[in-house]
Amino acid sequence: MENENLTLLAGGVTAPQGFMAGGAAAGIKAGGALDMAVLYSDCDLKAAGTFTTNVVKAAPVVWDSEKVKGGQSVRAVVVNSGVANACTGRQGMEYCQRTAEAAAAAFDIPPDSVLLASTGVIGRQLPIEKMEAGVAALKDAAGEGLEDGNSFAHAIMTTDTRDKQAAVLVKFKDGATCTVGGCCKGSGMIHPNMCTMLAFITTDAKISRELLQKALSEVVPDTFNMVSVDGDTSTNDTCLLLSSGLAGNAPIEEEGEDYEAFKAGVYTVLESLAKQMARDGEGATRLFEVHVIGAQNKADAKTIARSVVSSSLTKAALYGRDANWGRILCAMGYSGAKFVPEKVDLYFISDRGRLQILANGIDTGYSEEKATEILSSDAVTCIADLHEGDAEATAWGCDLTHEYVDINADYRS
Repeated sequence: MENENLTLLAGGVTAPQGFMAGGAAAGIKAGGALDMAVLYSDCDLKAAGTFTTNVVKAAPVVWDSEKVKGGQSVRAVVVNSGVANACTGRQGMEYCQRTAEAAAAAFDIPPDSVLLASTGVIGRQLPIEKMEAGVAALKDAAGEGLEDGNSFAHAIMTTDTRDKQAAVLVKFKDGATCTVGGCCKGSGMIHPNMCTMLAFITTDAKISRELLQKALSEVVPDTFNMVSVDGDTSTNDTCLLLSSGLAGNAPIEEEGEDYEAFKAGVYTVLESLAKQMARDGEGATRLFEVHVIGAQNKADAKTIARSVVSSSLTKAALYGRDANWGRILCAMGYSGAKFVPEKVDLYFISDRGRLQILANGIDTGYSEEKATEILSSDAVTCIADLHEGDAEATAWGCDLTHEYVDINADYRS
């Protein structure tokens, strides 16, 4: 989303005013890796959130959703990686309480002001004594520099091969500015129906809690909900948007120009994180973007784009650099959206060129050699023009490789 009122910045969750972050090694993971993280503020934060639609919900998802929906002020978010605290029964909720109490003691804040997130293996109980000691270590690890945000971003990773961060400066109509920053983790079990694995978005914008939630709820469907790595929706999906209100802008208390500018900033950060996550799909060698244009309505465009980007056969063909457009058209056809196959044009685009492979539903007789060259890039886009209307949508995914199977066959061992 190009916007003259937006300026990309370095950093992530510590880019806005009022936020400190850090990571620590609590011994949850082997080898001394960072496995706990904290996001903290000296002031009360307004919180918005979206959570997994999976019926099986991890304990921290239940914990957070109750507090966010209840309008609870937030002072800290404590995250652990390595153990998901999902399918852990009453003990899982008790460990949420103990973790929050440990954070309350370490940071001198109310336990109810602590949100939690976990990621890792399902079904295992948290090593709570290590967690409690880890929370204490996080107090000394928290800082407001970019390196502290980097530490947070690394500590929440599991099978991720890289951290994922983004930040943007937003300019309002009166010249005031705010910052939106964020980071996420996610590499496998990515097929969100709310957001993605774990995402933490921060802002110093002065905005009402209702509009904070509205902005997040409006942006998530076109960003995180348009990502698919493997078709699996996690039990732990959590996306939190926290506001310190320290930017000094005129309070955003109703929809209008400033609200739209703020929402554009949130969109820019979430879109960047979504693409970074798709590119880092487990075992992936390339990012796959599917852009549907000319649809009758946006719902159909989104449905088709997600269907193509989620197709295992299409993803495998991408890995093999095989321009097998039949798999794409097939995925469009079983998506449930209505279109006329005989009107469809398909294109492959990358930094190595642009090639039309289908015109009015018919093979163009394209060069297989040129198609293979285009599909060999690190990022490949497929454009599907339906010639039915003006609606469009974009989805992001990745190729399907042998390494994906290796990673998930050995995940617990």
